[in-house]
Amino acid sequence: MTPPMETIYAGVDTHTDTHTLALLDWRGRPLATRTFPTDAAGYEALAGMLPDPSRVVVGVEGTNSYGAALARRLAAAGYETREVLR
Repeated sequence: MTPPMETIYAGVDTHTDTHTLALLDWRGRPLATRTFPTDAAGYEALAGMLPDPSRVVVGVEGTNSYGAALARRLAAAGYETREVLR
């Protein structure tokens, strides 16, 4: 099945002090990459780079550890959030 053309895929590489977001279009072409601090302001800035929750699927590394707070923030905002392995 071909994904809808409007779908954006977001991946987050999580670390102690920073999270790096990569956005891809439905064909896997890079759209943007940016690194954010792991604090409330960083989570808000990262979420601000994401399109409407109906258009994006977010993969977060380490939802049990470094990515836990971010995953909760994104899920609360209505984003489809999935855990991805390193």
